[in-house]
Amino acid sequence: MLSDTEKSEIEGIMEHAETKRSACVDALLIVQKYRGWVSDEALADVATTLEMSTAELDSIATFYNLIFRKPVGKHVIHVCDGISCWIMGGHNIRDHLQSRLGIKAGETTADGQITLLPGDCMGACDRAPAMIIDETLHGNLTIEQLDKVIDELKDGQA
Repeated sequence: MLSDTEKSEIEGIMEHAETKRSACVDALLIVQKYRGWVSDEALADVATTLEMSTAELDSIATFYNLIFRKPVGKHVIHVCDGISCWIMGGHNIRDHLQSRLGIKAGETTADGQITLLPGDCMGACDRAPAMIIDETLHGNLTIEQLDKVIDELKDGQA
């Protein structure tokens, strides 16, 4: 069941939307803001609110890589797997993260702090290799910079 706060924010978005359905991505992001991810139950509630089928809304939710359909860690790292990043060593960044965190892409650390996900092109080709942590873009990455950022995340500074 959607909370009163979620309902109120979704209704506010719908007031400015051309149709209820056109508010779907924003509505899902509102739920995610409060819950960290979008459960099947929340998805069904949003679909009802927007007068959509659950299947329609799920197809939209799973298309966008910034809408999480399963629980994620406190911090989410998207490592760019676009061609420019790969050419500039993005695969080394990914491999180092997997080794350092003890997880593979798509997994969350045992302490629930960090989820590692592949990311489509982030539009930062001029700063390749790149990654996004939570909502912050990091570019021109080196292993040393990466270790510093991970240390800050683990120390709660980020």
